[in-house]
Amino acid sequence: MRTPTEPLDPLRPPQAAHDLRHHGDAEVRGAGADLVDLAVNVRAGTPPAWLRERVAASLGSLAAYPDGRAARRAVAARHGLPPECVLLTAGAAEAFVLLARFLPPPGSDAWRGGGPVVVHPQFTEPEAALLDAGHRVERVVLGERDGFRLDPDRVPAGAAAVVVGNPTNPTSVLHPASALAALARPGRTLVVDEAFIDAVPGERESLAGLVTELPGRTVVLRSLTKTWGLAGLRIGYVLSDPETVAALARHQPLWPVSSPALAAAEACCEPAALAEAERAARRTVADRAHLLGRLAEFGELVQATADPRAPFVLVRHADAAGLRERLRAEGIAVRRGDTFPGLDARWLRLAVRDRATTDHLVRTLAALGVR
Repeated sequence: MRTPTEPLDPLRPPQAAHDLRHHGDAEVRGAGADLVDLAVNVRAGTPPAWLRERVAASLGSLAAYPDGRAARRAVAARHGLPPECVLLTAGAAEAFVLLARFLPPPGSDAWRGGGPVVVHPQFTEPEAALLDAGHRVERVVLGERDGFRLDPDRVPAGAAAVVVGNPTNPTSVLHPASALAALARPGRTLVVDEAFIDAVPGERESLAGLVTELPGRTVVLRSLTKTWGLAGLRIGYVLSDPETVAALARHQPLWPVSSPALAAAEACCEPAALAEAERAARRTVADRAHLLGRLAEFGELVQATADPRAPFVLVRHADAAGLRERLRAEGIAVRRGDTFPGLDARWLRLAVRDRATTDHLVRTLAALGVR
């Protein structure tokens, strides 16, 4: 599998419009429920038994209103921050809605330098939330020629808000913390989506510990969905300075996070859980290397970046849309790439799975005539 050195085909430009509300779970709903799932980036075999037990134990207290103080303290201690720097949310996706409502209203003087900037390709929910709030979003679109890597100088200097993912969905690029920190400046809200950072050994390049130290306002978003398999429970959190956290909280309804979700958050921040997450991250590194090695057998598949770091990889194929449908007919679901701004119908995202699943994918690709 070749690394990206050639530019995109100018005769096939990216699509002008993208379905920002399309997500990988659409591939495995309904009739797709029995497919081998390479479309959703939740670690297989989760949640673990011990976590299910902790969540189940919380059900006895459902008659009481949720009390998030213990979970908030646990998250804060996990990151070496005071509790005032933590906001618990119903999944990281809720935080994007809160941020869109928190930012200055569209048309205000704060946006003289242009609307909020979203760095693409990345998870599309931040832009969707900003558009729903009436903001005029500006895009900085990273390209295949540069391996979809961030150049801070491409972000307009006057932008009052910037949103970027790290590691980025769907490109699997892990941007250096120094490049992200270079985006922080007085008068700007820098939002870094770190939903997949716990799949990176050591959580390298995270800005979580710097949210109160960088100039301007820095907001880091985290999710417990991916590593722990809690998509159905909806639990995530925001890390930022106390003033920002308090302002975001004012846009939440009362008791926004359920008692079972709070129990999960507290449990996932305990030392044994963090050690398990680190082991899982290292297994992901090995499983991803096996996936990339096997995909290299096919010259028709082009890797988006030479050094993917997330629990998924992005690949290009001349007929990716057709290949996706043929894989589906053979019982395998993969994520289409054309819903991400900056990508088109030639891209597919593949979740990293165990070696047996990868080998099954490779045998299927070969049987479908991929070369």
